[in-house]
Parts: sequence; structure tokens; C-alpha cells
Amino acid sequence: MLRASIETSGGEVDLSGLADGSTAEASPVRGAAALVGFVEATLSGEPSDLPKARDRVRDELGSGAVVDAAAIIGNFERMVRIADGTGIPLDTPVNVATESIRADLGIDRYETASHSTSVRGWQRLIGRAIDPLLKFGLRWSGRRSKKSGTNTRLGT
Repeated sequence: MLRASIETSGGEVDLSGLADGSTAEASPVRGAAALVGFVEATLSGEPSDLPKARDRVRDELGSGAVVDAAAIIGNFERMVRIADGTGIPLDTPVNVATESIRADLGIDRYETASHSTSVRGWQRLIGRAIDPLLKFGLRWSGRRSKKSGTNTRLGT
């Protein structure tokens, strides 16, 4: 979803900060380091880290960003727990479309990745063929929505 949202707006995708929080300081995303720090403090289990991280997000991005970030962290944590607890495998299209991202981020090393089947060679070829078309379509959609005043990322 993040990649699609960025590509819809015509941006380039660099998800390296998701796998290595130390790169967030160099991110062009406003407040990236503060947000990554908030996520890490939330998930670290060390309660003393949280107030400082929360205050940094508030100082850099405002109180609304603290609420939004906390809601997103909570939602992702909930979704992951449900998927892990039930052993939900990735469906085939998502499995194929996210193969390179999962490899880059090391997600396939997690034990629960065993619930999903390996991407077959023919699926990989089809995915590589479709990927440029998908990116083109997302960018086209983003340009079209800008012309009409619709924000596709927020669904408005």
C-alpha cells in the first residue's frame, strides 16, 4: 500500500528506511526520523523511551501526527497479530507483487513467512512484466486525480 501510494503521487520508492531505521535521518520524508523513532520506542517494550519519542513527533509534526502515527502503529500491530495467529498466507497476487520488497526488507526470514508458498518462476516473470504497467497506471491515476482535485491517497 505504501509503495502504491507513493507511485500514485509520482514519487520514487525507497523503502530502505523501513529495514534500517538509521537511514531515516537522510530521508526526504518530513519527520521520518521522528516517526521511525516513535515506532521503535512503541515496539521496544521499554516504557521510558516512549515519552521522548512522542514529544519529538509532536515537536516536528504536530499533535495530530502523534495521534495518526499511534493509530497506524496500533492498526499494523493488530493486523500482524491476527495474520500470525491464524497463519494467514499471502494470496498469490500479493505474494508475487511483494516478493522483491520482502526480500529487500528481510521479511521472508520471519517464521510466519513459511505459511506462504514460494513464488514460482512463471509467476515471477508475469509479475516483472506487469510491474511497469502497474507503475504507469498508478502514476496516470495520480496525475488524473490531481487534475480533478481528487486525492487518491486519502480516498477523497
